[in-house]
Amino acid sequence: MSSLKEKVAQVFDEPGCGKNQGKSEKERKKGCTKQLTPGAAAGGCAFDGAKIALQPITDVAHLVHGPIACEGNSWDNRGAKSSDSMLYRTGFTTDIRETDVVYGGEKRLFRAIKETIDKYNPAAVFVYQTCVTALIGDDVEAVCKAAAAKFNKPIVPVNSPGFVGSKNLGNKLAGEALLDYVIGTEEPEHTTPYDINIIGEYNLSGELWQVKPLLDRLGIRILACISGDAKYHEVARSHRARAAMMVCSKAMINIARKMEEKYAIPFFEGSFYGIGDMSDSLREIARLLVSRGAPTDLIDRTERLIEEEEMRAWSRLSKYKPRLAGKRVLLITGGVKSWSVVAALQEVGLEIVGTSIKKSTVEDKERIKELMGTDAHMIDEMTPREMYKMLREARADIMLSGGRSQFVALKAKMPWLDINQERHHAYAGYEGMVELVHEIDKALFNPVWAQVRKPAPWEQASEPAAIQSTGAPAVSLQLH
Repeated sequence: MSSLKEKVAQVFDEPGCGKNQGKSEKERKKGCTKQLTPGAAAGGCAFDGAKIALQPITDVAHLVHGPIACEGNSWDNRGAKSSDSMLYRTGFTTDIRETDVVYGGEKRLFRAIKETIDKYNPAAVFVYQTCVTALIGDDVEAVCKAAAAKFNKPIVPVNSPGFVGSKNLGNKLAGEALLDYVIGTEEPEHTTPYDINIIGEYNLSGELWQVKPLLDRLGIRILACISGDAKYHEVARSHRARAAMMVCSKAMINIARKMEEKYAIPFFEGSFYGIGDMSDSLREIARLLVSRGAPTDLIDRTERLIEEEEMRAWSRLSKYKPRLAGKRVLLITGGVKSWSVVAALQEVGLEIVGTSIKKSTVEDKERIKELMGTDAHMIDEMTPREMYKMLREARADIMLSGGRSQFVALKAKMPWLDINQERHHAYAGYEGMVELVHEIDKALFNPVWAQVRKPAPWEQASEPAAIQSTGAPAVSLQLH
């Protein structure tokens, strides 16, 4: 296999990457030479990105080869749900210590793989390289190869130490690990003309389960979701799908493009957020499948399903539209949500005063311009002070963001709703759109905001003035 340096260079030369397409030939060869600021990689390093991308594969043991802090930082940082195995919820680490730094940690890693297999018998073991073990020169690929031969079990090295780059790079390196060691290694028991892959969907709060019933009604089978609620064998057999949908191109465009190149699986990028985008995604899935040999009646059946579901969703949303019309939303997220959620909110009459584009691709930005008509509302980066100022000046009625920004809204005494990966509500599909609007309505009209905006009792009037205004006679007490 290629070295880590070569693999990183390949990822940065990804033809399907919108940002990479805007570079010159010289810049593409140079890759991304900007180094991370020491200390600034916490929660956003390449290792973290790789773990985020692969941990939703539920029947795999995810073994972190590094200090205990690396596993502690990455475990449970996403709300991906499982319909079966809960093994992915168990944290595994080699817990590298000082002596291992001196003598090397390869034997410790081999023993950890053996112990994991003996106790849990996972479908596979994914081994994550970290900064410390990469710096001391542990050959994770060699150990995994030896362990796979010894234990007759897939042992997949994920060579993505934190120091090589950002979280997004880690997402792509995780995808490269799947392409190199997993995808195409098994054959499905049977295939159908209706088999698809969904790539870049993590089943946060169970969002995939709001889409799967719709596909089931059309007879469309999800051969593999990479990686939400996935099983190892599903991913290994995913190369036999007839079409694919890319949900988050920022994270896994390399998987979709290389599977199209190697296995002739056409793909498109779509969104499950919002009624219109959900319908468009169903139409495009049907169109791609028909182009690959599925019966043509699939398109008619899809249109009937869309008509039925849209009518049902709009009927349920009708009571919210008069209440939400004209309400202003500040959207601090990124990637696919920077445009997909915009479209969803506009459908019910909400006004977007700003949407962040820090983690968005060129295509994401173009979609925002199409939806909003101008780039004036696109925010590259907004500091907490600027967020606070916008909310205090009431240029927005509610802020939708991740958990780290919630305290800015609370300090400004403004409603806030979690829209990022830590959320506890699923917002995908037609059902998800109704749920999103319901949650926004609850947040906006919660009576607590009227209470917290009132001046405190001691700020309304001084105590002597309050006593005088009552007109009550003075009372004197004498102590004997």
